[in-house]
Amino acid sequence: MSESGAARVRLSVDGVAIEVDAGTTVAAALILAGACSGTRVSVRGEPRAAFCGMGICQECRVTIDGRAHVLACQTLCRNGQTVRTQKAHMR
Repeated sequence: MSESGAARVRLSVDGVAIEVDAGTTVAAALILAGACSGTRVSVRGEPRAAFCGMGICQECRVTIDGRAHVLACQTLCRNGQTVRTQKAHMR
């Protein structure tokens, strides 16, 4: 449990283990993990990240547990989840 009393969830973001409160979206976890420069890149190589927070813009697409193009802003974190951004795929 965290200081707030919320249960905690452990997941991996681009190979880095993090822990967040239960009920946290993957988009919020990405920010907490330091992925502030984006989750993917445009055709021109510009960083893209969550914009609308409600699944309309689809800029927050990531790969979760091997499933590509999942909307991070609409997905809650789960124990053992593996999240990969497009930026991680390009390394």
